[in-house]
Amino acid sequence: MVTRQRGRPRSFDRLTALEQATMAFWEHGYETTSVSDLTRVMGISAPSLYAAFGDKKTLFEEVVEAYAHSYGAYGGRAFAEEPTARAAMERMLREAAVVFTEPGHPHGCLMITAAVNCSTPEVEQALRDRRNANLAVFENRIREGVEAGDLPPDADPRALARLTGAVLQGMSLQARDGATAEELTAVAEAAMRAWPEA
Repeated sequence: MVTRQRGRPRSFDRLTALEQATMAFWEHGYETTSVSDLTRVMGISAPSLYAAFGDKKTLFEEVVEAYAHSYGAYGGRAFAEEPTARAAMERMLREAAVVFTEPGHPHGCLMITAAVNCSTPEVEQALRDRRNANLAVFENRIREGVEAGDLPPDADPRALARLTGAVLQGMSLQARDGATAEELTAVAEAAMRAWPEA
């Protein structure tokens, strides 16, 4: 016996629609991107959006997760591939300078810009939690560098992690204001000069 799937098959590519939603949220932020904006850029109806992705908040959660594994994956690669904390942080900042300014998508970082003027507490908290988790990863990697002797024993892992996070967030906002990759690379280099030598 053959069972038929109920309802009509989807008439859109889910991954393409997710990418289009990513671009909308990245450009305009969470709060000011409406469901009608999303259906327009995704080329689907509101019932199709709800059926495929759930509500706006659930769609945004999926967008953030997809972003972290695509456009935002440069930090994880740097941490996995570089031998020292300093090298990992420097590579992350240098690659951010490129990603934040490259053509083909909005400038800056979605996880930073989407939170601007966000008044939905759950979304604001989820983005804050992600940024704080990144700071914890930075701090742990720096602490490992101190323990391995890559950084001096009196280096402050928490302060260096906060410095790196502040630079990264500032670079994102400056990219939105038109800073070039070269300008942001210079910022990254200046930030690394503030790090203590081993």
